[in-house]
Amino acid sequence: MTDSKLCWLDIRELGDLAPAVLEEAVHQRIDGVVAADMTALADLPPTIRRILVHDADEPTDGFGGADLVLVAGTADDRAKLTEAHPATEFGRYVEIVDAESLEMACLSARTERWSLLDFRDPTKIPLEIVIAAAAGCDGTVVTMAADVEEARIVFGVLELGSDGVLMPVRAVGDATALKQAAGTTTGEIPLVELEVTATTHIGMGERACVDTCSYLGKDEGILVGSHSKGMVLCVSETHPLPYMPTRPFRVNAGAIHSYTVSHHGRTHYLSELVAGSKVLAVDTSGRTRVVSVGRVKIETRPLISVDAVAPNGQAVNLILQDDWHVRVLGPGGAVLNSTELRPGDRILGHLPTADRHVGYPIDEFCREQ
Repeated sequence: MTDSKLCWLDIRELGDLAPAVLEEAVHQRIDGVVAADMTALADLPPTIRRILVHDADEPTDGFGGADLVLVAGTADDRAKLTEAHPATEFGRYVEIVDAESLEMACLSARTERWSLLDFRDPTKIPLEIVIAAAAGCDGTVVTMAADVEEARIVFGVLELGSDGVLMPVRAVGDATALKQAAGTTTGEIPLVELEVTATTHIGMGERACVDTCSYLGKDEGILVGSHSKGMVLCVSETHPLPYMPTRPFRVNAGAIHSYTVSHHGRTHYLSELVAGSKVLAVDTSGRTRVVSVGRVKIETRPLISVDAVAPNGQAVNLILQDDWHVRVLGPGGAVLNSTELRPGDRILGHLPTADRHVGYPIDEFCREQ
């Protein structure tokens, strides 16, 4: 298995829209295109793999123009083609319809350089079995998905996901949507140590608790800040408290005006989050994953303002509920109670580089104070 997420497009039944879709594929840096005729892909740059799916029972006089040929047949069929066409790279196409074909898929994932898997039943349990079987292997598993929604699921199965997705294209825009779906997978975000400079009790206001649909780790939370260019890592309620049970899905995040980071680098106000929204969960090493919001609780509470400064001099502010049990994360995973923060204390944060317009990064003058 591989850490990269491949996006392949199937244009075999696309028709007249093919030129426009291929132009979009180049712009979106799609990884591969499957076509019935390689001449349709002749003008693609070498960064996009030209892929052919071939039935071993069909005659062939060569695979000119194809970068990769996926063979529907046995391992022996693929081996014979490899011997007959040494200049062509081959892999296997496996259609999974029963236990026997599932075992073939597992064997292919363990032994083949490339495996294209077509699961005919809607359950994702067979894919889970293949991913588990291929753990530690060097091959690449690409799974067929009917649409973008299924692609998102396939990318996330067993928290590892398939190495790639092959999706049929029906309209211009599908390539962009598939690339965005692949972008929801785990990545990293740079964290910095911030030095607390002051804390101030500022009175009453509305704060938001963000309840996610996932268990969050002891060193995991979400990034929250009053300004788009400086945020603090607020820890989830995974650590014991004396008067209430732990709630590992919840982050007591801050005042409703605050920004938090979603997928694709977009920010949202905490007040905008609703059931089904996406936020970026971040751990103290900067590893990220996209989690779904199940509920946001907004209530009136006393608030405390925390001011900090980054090593580059960037000022950072976070306004939290003014209560001892509301906490942020420090270096080494230290859990710091907000009401006990003092000047000189170190907390973890993130410094986005771009200003924001309706949540999207934009290069323009913007002053926040």
